[in-house]
Amino acid sequence: MDELLANPAVQAGAAPFLAALIVAVALRPLKLGGLAATAAFFTTVYFVAGLQFTPLTATRKMILVAAIAPAVGILVDFAFKPTKFGAALLALAAGGAALWAFGPVLGQRPASEAALLLGTMIAVAVFVVGFGQLALASDGVRAGAAALALGIGAGVAAIFSASVAYGSYGLALGAGAGAFLLPQMISGTKSHAGATFVLPAFLATALVTAGAMTLAQMPWHVVLVLGLVPLAVRLPGPERAPVWLQAVIFSLYGFAVAGLACWLAWP
Repeated sequence: MDELLANPAVQAGAAPFLAALIVAVALRPLKLGGLAATAAFFTTVYFVAGLQFTPLTATRKMILVAAIAPAVGILVDFAFKPTKFGAALLALAAGGAALWAFGPVLGQRPASEAALLLGTMIAVAVFVVGFGQLALASDGVRAGAAALALGIGAGVAAIFSASVAYGSYGLALGAGAGAFLLPQMISGTKSHAGATFVLPAFLATALVTAGAMTLAQMPWHVVLVLGLVPLAVRLPGPERAPVWLQAVIFSLYGFAVAGLACWLAWP
């Protein structure tokens, strides 16, 4: 059993998917199925890094932010009405989280390089969270498809950029999004996404790409391309088609952009 659990495919794929699927199915009636992405992410964190927060390294800051995001998402969904102002606040908070986690590391780089990388990761974090909350949070299928392509794309690109750990985190987020989509595809009805899903899933993926860029070798333009995945998933599609077909088509939109990012990251 220990040998099985040590397998990277189990740690970054099967285990997070199973944990996320349990959460997606069990909490769907409570409109909390979006916590599937969080369950998947922390399952892989447990295997790869362990649930420790001291000393507070850049990676552990990322994990801490990912732990706080679901609580904020639930509060936004159930205590406040979704507004453009609220989405803007979440977007700015996402940019601030990226700065807090990885800014000190980038501060050790040459000024011009640090400014480029810092601007890239903040812009991507702000955009994916803000746009995701405004344009995708009300549609569980589009939100799930965007998170699926974002996670898988970030994971593969991170591995290509010599960061297996961050690659595992990205793949886990993709697995969690897949688990969130699966009950919708089987039942033919859409799940509630909202900030409960969008904020943890999109923010964690943005931070994974920021970490792979800051601590490994992911090029800044790969991060920018990955940031366009939510925009691609918002393209027109067959709104009256069966839910499973919508999920496939919207995911393909996202994978087209994510695939380009992975190609750019190919060593």
